[in-house]
Amino acid sequence: MELFPLLLLVLAFVALIVLPNRARKRQQQQTQSALAVGVPVTMAGGVHGTVAGLADPATIQVEIAPGVVVTYARQAVLQVRQPAGDLAGPVATGETVVDPVVDDAPSRDDRPGDGPTGKTL
Repeated sequence: MELFPLLLLVLAFVALIVLPNRARKRQQQQTQSALAVGVPVTMAGGVHGTVAGLADPATIQVEIAPGVVVTYARQAVLQVRQPAGDLAGPVATGETVVDPVVDDAPSRDDRPGDGPTGKTL
C-alpha cells in the first residue's frame, strides 16, 4: 500500500514524458527518411524550400529561391510537403474548380448587425 503512490508517479512519468518523446522521435525519423533531392520541405524557422543536396549526413542543402542554396542541419526539417503541382482530386485541364463554402457565404453587407463601419453593433 505504501508503494502505490510511487508506482502511480512512475506510471504518470512514463505516460507524460517517455511515450510522447518516442512518438516524436519516430516522426522525426520518418521525416528524415523521406528526404530526397527535389522534395519540398518546411524548415524550423518557417522557411519553405526544395532539397538541393544531401551529401553530408548531418546537413541538408535547401534551395529557397532560384539559385539561392542554404545549408541547414537535418534536424531543422519540420515537414516534407507535397509538390505544389499536386492537387487534392482529379481535375481536368480547363475545368473550373468552385469552392461551395466560399461561394455560398453571404457578403459583408448581408450579415445582420453590420453598421456603416463594418463592426457588429
